Amino acid sequence: MQDNKETPERKRERLRQEELKRNPTGSLNDAFNRANSGSLVDLVGSLGWKGTGILILVLIIGGIIASIFFK
Repeated sequence: MQDNKETPERKRERLRQEELKRNPTGSLNDAFNRANSGSLVDLVGSLGWKGTGILILVLIIGGIIASIFFK
């Protein structure tokens, strides 16, 4: 019953924690890479769908402005 009311964010985090408990050294390389560059999945997960849409729009508009400015 708890799984039906669990949000996607909480489910992702729960699955990630379970994977870390099962295989702590297997994700060591991923942890080092994530610490250096960040993770797009974590960014999108924390922003939600509205924030992700706004981020995409800002990137597209920024690209258009940059292409006009540097033409």
